[in-house]
Amino acid sequence: MNSRIVISGASGLIGRAFTDSLRSDGIDVIWLVRRPAENPTEVEWHPGAHELDPGVLDGASAVVNLNGASIGKLPWTKSYRETLLRSRVLPTRTLATALRALGPGAPMFLSASAVGIYGSQPGLTLTEASNPGDTFLAQLTARWEREALEAGPEVPVALLRTASILHPQAVLKPLIPLARFGLLGPLGSGRQIWPWISLEDEVRAIRHILQHRITGPVNLTGPEPASATTIGRHLARRMHRPFLVPAPAWALRLGLGRTAADSLLLADARVQPRVLTKTGFSFTHATAAGAIDAALTDR
Repeated sequence: MNSRIVISGASGLIGRAFTDSLRSDGIDVIWLVRRPAENPTEVEWHPGAHELDPGVLDGASAVVNLNGASIGKLPWTKSYRETLLRSRVLPTRTLATALRALGPGAPMFLSASAVGIYGSQPGLTLTEASNPGDTFLAQLTARWEREALEAGPEVPVALLRTASILHPQAVLKPLIPLARFGLLGPLGSGRQIWPWISLEDEVRAIRHILQHRITGPVNLTGPEPASATTIGRHLARRMHRPFLVPAPAWALRLGLGRTAADSLLLADARVQPRVLTKTGFSFTHATAAGAIDAALTDR
């Protein structure tokens, strides 16, 4: 691997952990930041407002795009849904344009995506070859991926279809207080399958994709499916709290809005990491329970 990687959206949970992993191995990391650069490891950019000088990316082995406003910020008002879209599309478009200008020899482009592209498809096993779903999040993610592919056929592009990260600063963040106060229970039916991954395996999987130069969509999700109830019950058990208080689907839709509830909490998607397993990736945390245990132990 070349010793320089450019990252956008590096201040988020994944970006910080990924940066730390790379730097611990002596790899130079350049952050694209939306403020004046404070040191030589930063470059100021303004996606959507100004084009990015392709020279910033030239000579790197990879460009990793992790931009996107949090889907965990609720409710998804009409204005915030537009923010979710723009915060993904504009940075991706800006990077794809700069990479396309470099032509042959351009760095590999690893662009964030999400397993939310599959929407809710109960009863199906979903792989990278499966069709997108029809939820708001599925449509947003499909648009996001199309922007990345605009980098052109001469640029190797990997689409990082990330699952919910079982971490106290990610999907567990709203669940932990509920569990602490004994208010956690089945969400909807509770039987819906939630794709998940640990933060450690998320970072390791991105590095695996870089190392093996894997292109196309890649599902970054744990190998063992887990239902919403399986995840919630294990969290409650791990915190020595009950798992009793149900939240019916109608209540979730009323409180969060139908768009967010159906895209986030009620979607049923049995997503398999077929590309990762076929290319020899080995998970550190093969079960949701193991990922939760590790995440809470590290707090």
